[in-house]
Amino acid sequence: MKKLIIGAIVSGLLLFIWQFLSWSMLNIHAPQFKYTPHQEQILSTLADHLQSGDYFLPTYKPGASQEQIDQVMKDAVGKPWASITYRSAFNANMGMNMFRGFMANVVAAFILCWLLLKITNLDFKTALLASLGVGLIGYIVNTYMNSIWFEKNSIPDLIDAVVSWGLVGLWLGWWFVTKKSSTT
Repeated sequence: MKKLIIGAIVSGLLLFIWQFLSWSMLNIHAPQFKYTPHQEQILSTLADHLQSGDYFLPTYKPGASQEQIDQVMKDAVGKPWASITYRSAFNANMGMNMFRGFMANVVAAFILCWLLLKITNLDFKTALLASLGVGLIGYIVNTYMNSIWFEKNSIPDLIDAVVSWGLVGLWLGWWFVTKKSSTT
């Protein structure tokens, strides 16, 4: 159990550190968030017309018939569209968000560690490739799928998946395999 807990905490910390570097010092995600000199006017307009929430424009009214839905979709073809995440107030208190992010990383790492420890003849290569596989599964079924439907740039997220889970795989390969063989 000690091996599992230490593996999960250190792996969660590695994920967290990479995420910090990726979003701050390395600024890998900068291409995903463009600047517009019209931001004040746009935000003012959004504040006048939206409540906090996530929006896709154009869309149909709740309760619309299939015929109405089909018409909205037909009318939208070839015209502008937008996906909007709007919040009525910016919250700059990062403490709780960082704590929740770290805990999510530890839980994800715990699940991976638990799975790896179920492999009877775990070797370094398997630990590394399984970790990369977990990262790529998360990227493909969530981020990449959204990038297909919403035409978003997901390359920074792919870099995050490969680097962060690669680091985790290197650590877990050492912790679960190499360290074990050096102590026996």
